[in-house]
Amino acid sequence: MAGNDDSRTQEYPNAESDAQIRHAVREIREQGYCVLESFLSGEQVDQIGQFLDAKKDHYFGRNNFEGDKTERIYAILSQGKLFQDLVEDRRIMALCDRFLEPNYLLTTSQAICIHPGETPQPWHCDDAFYGIARPRTVALSTVIAIDDFTAKNGCTEVIPGSHLWSDEEIAGDYRSGDRETDADFVQRMAGKSVAVEMPAGACVVFSSNTLHRGGRNSSQTVRRALSNQYCQPWLRTIENFYLTIPRAQVREMSPRVQSLLGYSVHPPFMGQVSGSHPLKTLNPGFVPSVFRRE
Repeated sequence: MAGNDDSRTQEYPNAESDAQIRHAVREIREQGYCVLESFLSGEQVDQIGQFLDAKKDHYFGRNNFEGDKTERIYAILSQGKLFQDLVEDRRIMALCDRFLEPNYLLTTSQAICIHPGETPQPWHCDDAFYGIARPRTVALSTVIAIDDFTAKNGCTEVIPGSHLWSDEEIAGDYRSGDRETDADFVQRMAGKSVAVEMPAGACVVFSSNTLHRGGRNSSQTVRRALSNQYCQPWLRTIENFYLTIPRAQVREMSPRVQSLLGYSVHPPFMGQVSGSHPLKTLNPGFVPSVFRRE
């Protein structure tokens, strides 16, 4: 069985890219989030927009948190290389390298399309279900704009500096159900939030313990976005990709994406399959040793 799958092999192609990453790291550490301009090309924006438009009106949320007028397509990376390339984008991998341990995982990969009339999402953190004392660094989140993000159409809203808050300071935020656990929490946050307005193709990256929410869409158009999130290699992921994405499909993905999906081993042997490296399960006819005949 293989040991360390340290996949930190991404290189920065030039000094400008390196400077962009260093600036992003500084902003995330200081305020909890940063914006990467021109993250997508115009062609990528158009291709993703066309894909989402073809899927429209079939994936509305099941509760107020997901959004009654918000569509979410989970495991979006299963829908083609266009989405897989974004999951392993060199800039995002460079940021994950700075904040997470080797062998970090993709914890969710989804499209989020907020329709007109949607109300603000409850204030929440993407790592709220991990029982580790705050402040903590256990995951990194991204929201990629497929449309221009504005305060009117439901752009992401953040509370700068909230990633440094203690458990006591953040008490009352969303944990389950339809709204924040403290009825006065929204009022307490009034005046502290920032609307992350950005053009289509930009990407906001934030520490998973930064308070944020999807805003109200009072416009007449759908606000489309993608969200890939990453977590420490020793945490349970939000989406169970092992059961979602067929192994035959994973077999055709890049080694980096395979590792992000959990087909890797975190030292010394976390993630092993009956004593074998999980990549071996992608071989046709693989049988775990416990089920093999003598």
